[in-house]
Amino acid sequence: MSVMRPIGNYDVRHATSNRGGGRVGEHGRRDFFYTPDGPYGEFSNFAKFGVALDGVWWPTAEHYFQAQKFDDPAYREKIRRASTAKQAADLGRTRLLPLRSDWDVARVEVMRRVVTTKFETHPALRVRLLSTGDRQLVESAPGDNFWGAGPDGTGENRLGRLLEELRDRFRADEIKT
Repeated sequence: MSVMRPIGNYDVRHATSNRGGGRVGEHGRRDFFYTPDGPYGEFSNFAKFGVALDGVWWPTAEHYFQAQKFDDPAYREKIRRASTAKQAADLGRTRLLPLRSDWDVARVEVMRRVVTTKFETHPALRVRLLSTGDRQLVESAPGDNFWGAGPDGTGENRLGRLLEELRDRFRADEIKT
């Protein structure tokens, strides 16, 4: 199990530069990711690695995650059918419909489920995740203090931490076999 580590010495100008696809990747003992076309972009929920969950195919992890915020099956389907991950995210961020009542509690498990399924569905992603060794994985999302590092590196980086936990599990599975 990964231990929560502060990001520390975070240079937001450097870490978020991968939004434009620049070379960021390894930074000390950290690997930064954010956009699908940047370093470690396949770790992004916007990356085009679909998953089968709840009996249907979701084009990206972002599609699934955003849809799970709502109880309305028709709205979840609208999000699933969104043409891009960004469109799915925009639909999921609406507050014109109520979020499911347990969302604050459920969101971490929903994310864990979709990320795990994504990396189990696509073996190359598992290999890529294991290739990060023991480095800290940081989603350098400047606008997200919960899933990412936030604008100044003090965010919770929950997505990065979930990926580290998954990497640890995959490594343990390899040892068992």
